[in-house]
Amino acid sequence: MERIRERQAVVADALVAASSRGLPASALQLGPVPASPVPASKVPPSTVSSDLIEQLRVLEEMKSAISGLQARVAVAFDLAQRAEQAEAGVPASERGQGVGAQIALARLESPNRGSRLLGLAKALVTEMPRTLAALQSGQLNEWRATLLVRETACLSVEDRCAVDEELAADTGTFAGKGDKAIIAAAKAAACRRDPRSVARRASRAAAERTVSLRPAPDTMTYLTALLPVAQGVAAYAALTRAADSARASGDTGPGGDTGSRGDVRGRGQVMADTLVERITGTPGGFSGINLDLVMTDRTLFQGDSEPARLKGYGIVPAEWGRELLGLGQAVSPAPAVSPGPAVQDQELTVWLRRLYTAPASGELLTMDSKARLFPTRLRRFIEIRDDTCRTPYCDAPIRHIDHVLPWRSGGTTTVENGAGLCEACNHTKESPGWNNKTVNRDGQGNHTLEVSTPTGHTYQSKAPPLPGHRPSRT
Repeated sequence: MERIRERQAVVADALVAASSRGLPASALQLGPVPASPVPASKVPPSTVSSDLIEQLRVLEEMKSAISGLQARVAVAFDLAQRAEQAEAGVPASERGQGVGAQIALARLESPNRGSRLLGLAKALVTEMPRTLAALQSGQLNEWRATLLVRETACLSVEDRCAVDEELAADTGTFAGKGDKAIIAAAKAAACRRDPRSVARRASRAAAERTVSLRPAPDTMTYLTALLPVAQGVAAYAALTRAADSARASGDTGPGGDTGSRGDVRGRGQVMADTLVERITGTPGGFSGINLDLVMTDRTLFQGDSEPARLKGYGIVPAEWGRELLGLGQAVSPAPAVSPGPAVQDQELTVWLRRLYTAPASGELLTMDSKARLFPTRLRRFIEIRDDTCRTPYCDAPIRHIDHVLPWRSGGTTTVENGAGLCEACNHTKESPGWNNKTVNRDGQGNHTLEVSTPTGHTYQSKAPPLPGHRPSRT
């Protein structure tokens, strides 16, 4: 804490110095610096600029110092929780459950990120003191300390400590070095200490192969595959060959699509189109796939500009949604029976399912069930309402629909008492000391989930608004 106070004093001195040289007060709020009202001839620009750069540097060092302090606090919290759980009679194999999730909530992060931060903290505090010292002194930031921890994760405690001593980041080993240089140095040191462990880690990595999807700007997505190097290179080579062949023949692709300038598709575009076609079996990419697109009736039928929401992605423009459905022009409403087909497209069949919402709040109206398990339609209902995991700060895909108040405690199988959660968060809430409940405190009827942790802290998350509804101002 003393180091942090010293840095705060330096920042304060820099602000005072900048102010004394004519810098406007508004610029001292760490926002954009407007033009100075003092004549340029009376303000030494180089001195003011130097003070501001020094301020940025000191703030960066403070961030690193705080990260180091957070690591120590996280480890202390983990030990305290384990001791409390031991006193409560929790089996040794179950102690420590939910600690990462509590750290995540306190740091406004997702549970997955919280677990990784706890792992980083333990490694730094107990096994890599020199790296921790470099973090606290501002010679490494949190991300580069993470890289060092990650690249030595396969080593024994003794070998990891030896690598930490060899690299000695707090002596300036990585001064001026970028991420790649730090990774290379850590890998080389790890291979020298225990080449067999590094080799075994590489062989086990194949079991972690996976495919993930995350949103990108402008209604695009990142489809990422983590593959063994041979498979990844082979797949890329196949797409490259297909792209080179298509471009050589002047192919414009499915439906005559062209590049952004109206010419033949670019190499990357052909590779992307080929990937989709080979995976789905159809040029457009829609083959037995269900896409849930939520939009208002005004957007669908009247050309309204209210955005829509695509499950698994997020908010999309209204026009984009209509183009996806092939509804560029007016169409007749669906029959009175719901769900029913609205239009038959060459690439996909569109089915309409009506969702009824409360006029004031936009909340989906409730359904009830006497079953312990959520019926299919009720599960679908909650998935549409919640969109992603309802744990605060967690935006992972929904994997489980579970009772907020558990069934064994009298919880009902209703929309009000249901919440969409990722697998990890659903397991965490079953740990001792965790309690969830549904609250409606904003007076608008919005479904609000309140999470209480073993330390007594509470956090809330609200179901995202559906297209066409905006929160009212009170």
